[in-house]
Amino acid sequence: MDTLTALAGQIAQLDTVDPAQLERMRHEALTAQAPWKAEYSAYQSGGWWTTSLMNASGDPADVTIGDCAAQPTDLLKRMPATAALLNELGLNYMWVRLARLEPNAFLWEHRDYDELDQVERHRLHIPLHTNTSAFLVTGGTKVHMTGGRIWRLTPTYAHGVCNLLGPDRIHLIADVYADDTYRRLARRPTLHPGSAEPLPVAGPAVIAERLQAARAMADLGYADAAERMLLRLFYTYALPEGAVYDLIAELHTSLGDEEAVTRWTTAKRRLLALTA
Repeated sequence: MDTLTALAGQIAQLDTVDPAQLERMRHEALTAQAPWKAEYSAYQSGGWWTTSLMNASGDPADVTIGDCAAQPTDLLKRMPATAALLNELGLNYMWVRLARLEPNAFLWEHRDYDELDQVERHRLHIPLHTNTSAFLVTGGTKVHMTGGRIWRLTPTYAHGVCNLLGPDRIHLIADVYADDTYRRLARRPTLHPGSAEPLPVAGPAVIAERLQAARAMADLGYADAAERMLLRLFYTYALPEGAVYDLIAELHTSLGDEEAVTRWTTAKRRLLALTA
């Protein structure tokens, strides 16, 4: 099975967006006086901000997603081009957000939706402002979500996102309930060649070298930096699910810090929605 076929259930392109409308939406996202919030701090390095366009309360600062009959927020009412596209799509929206990822910022490996009701839902991404150093990793493959398209991400698969160099990466993210309108939009999912790049596999020697480097950093008093270095391996190498969290726990075991071992073992279960 080739890479594109293997990824079909995890990420795909569903449709295009009119370039003129996309440019109007990009301008709105860049200029709107939005109440950006740094939610889900356990999932990120810092530098990931969201603001809501549709949610349960109508308050754009309410960004912790949940099941609801979404209504427009005050922010969306000031973004007519974006509101027009959402209306044209005619989907059953659960929550709609703008998400901004700053340069040198990461969303760590995680899964989503575990805390929500067990109903069929999907996550759509429309890149509004991006760059080639911003990409998603899922299934040991990095994918740059190019502009001009509606992408579908299945966030119940382990994934992470980074923006290495900048400028800011801004996506419109719509969580939608499955219905006939969604199924028509998603009837021909594709992933074009060049969109996905398999990451190299990290052999035992590479892992040992990185772990040794992390231990040296921690011995000098830079334990936080050592943890971040190991977390970023997820964006460089194809690793088994949760391997970066296991490496951090192994680092702290070598340092004799059992409290940190427990903290990262717990974080692995929470971020990857593991039951045991």
